[in-house]
Amino acid sequence: MRTIAAVTLCACLLAPAADAGHGRAGAGDDAARLAACPVEGDARVPSVRALNILKRRMSVPGDIDSAVSLAAMLAPGDDTGRFDARKGATVEGYVADVKVGGVESVNCHTHDPAYRDTHIELTLDPLHDAGSKHVIVEVTPQWRATMAAEGIDWDTPALRATLRGHWVRVTGWLLFDVEHADAAANTAPDAPHLWRATVWELHPVTSIEVLPGQP
Repeated sequence: MRTIAAVTLCACLLAPAADAGHGRAGAGDDAARLAACPVEGDARVPSVRALNILKRRMSVPGDIDSAVSLAAMLAPGDDTGRFDARKGATVEGYVADVKVGGVESVNCHTHDPAYRDTHIELTLDPLHDAGSKHVIVEVTPQWRATMAAEGIDWDTPALRATLRGHWVRVTGWLLFDVEHADAAANTAPDAPHLWRATVWELHPVTSIEVLPGQP
């Protein structure tokens, strides 16, 4: 078993120089923007500001809900109240894809990939894969910077090269990302463009382990 990271973290801001090696145009501006970004992001809607605060948690979850598994997260039906966002969880699954997240208020609308979330898409059935059967777990740029200080590379390209096509064990905070309720099979089963099974996520991710094979 190969552990990508499992450390106790302190609350910190992403320093402007944390990803200076990327050298992309505008990266310096995005680094400064994210360093100054408050925990609620730049959202104006109170409910989104509250959601962003949960996305920006920098502690390791102390209360792990042992009832949560990838199968439980993938179970069909309206799952709005299925889990508790005050708790963490550990799930095991196959990494179908790793990609850069969108431009979001939680990161004060940074554009450079180094300062955006990383989406890791997990499934239980790699042979019959579809986006509507995926659970999304997310690495935040704040955790990426803290891991970098520990000598651990959680950059999106590194995670894609290391995790994609492998079984993993992931720990993080439970989060109901209601902003995507219209794109998930459990909350919008008749929507035309489903790209996830549920809006429940592990977000932020606090630990990733690559497993030797299917658990």
